[in-house]
Amino acid sequence: MPTAFEKYSDVLLDAFCENLRAIELAQKKTEILDDLIDANDLDIHSVLYFGFSPSILNTNINKIFVTEIGPDVRDHLDQKKIVYTYVDRKNLKPNMCDLVVAFDEYLTFAETDTDQKNLVDLLCSVGIKAVVTTLRDYKNQDFKDREFSQPILIKNSNSKKIYLEHYEYNVSDRNSFTSTNYIIIDDGCVVIGPFDRRNMFFKQLAKFSLDAGASNFLIHKNLMHKSIIKKSYEHIITIKL
Repeated sequence: MPTAFEKYSDVLLDAFCENLRAIELAQKKTEILDDLIDANDLDIHSVLYFGFSPSILNTNINKIFVTEIGPDVRDHLDQKKIVYTYVDRKNLKPNMCDLVVAFDEYLTFAETDTDQKNLVDLLCSVGIKAVVTTLRDYKNQDFKDREFSQPILIKNSNSKKIYLEHYEYNVSDRNSFTSTNYIIIDDGCVVIGPFDRRNMFFKQLAKFSLDAGASNFLIHKNLMHKSIIKKSYEHIITIKL
């Protein structure tokens, strides 16, 4: 049974493949990751990605592990001749890689605070030196951002697609919501989801990280993550282990 983030990764892959500047995009994402590694003075020889990220296609890190990706993403990586090891999430082991990368608000794909704490524990346990992840600023977000992402139009010579993410909040729990992705094309619309999601706040993630044994927690002020499927930006966070 695929996880929600596996299905979400299929949407990320679809948008990446439609992008005429896919190669440039992969290079940019890799540069950001390299900057993070340099800024934190990390000696990285192995990395574990949760879900699809364009930087997988362009990284110089020797050993690559990937989890929570489905057959479509694996086929794409194979076609691009990327040397990687796929690991089912239930088979992840402690201290299996230097760096853990979980972009696109991975930690919000949870139903409860306990689920989120367990995800943080997992990320921190499999990493040796650091975890890199992203979050929106849920505490200060504009009301309109609670309903929809900023949609993005991707055009190529053969087609154009609009990617939109809709958020529906639980009336009895203001931090709980579902997200549904819409891929709008000329002759219809593809719907993916809904996915159970939950707000996560910076202080909450800092506490969970320190409880999981992290030595430091940093929100990068001058570096942001832009998703492949929306114009909205997310804050990049490094958790040093």
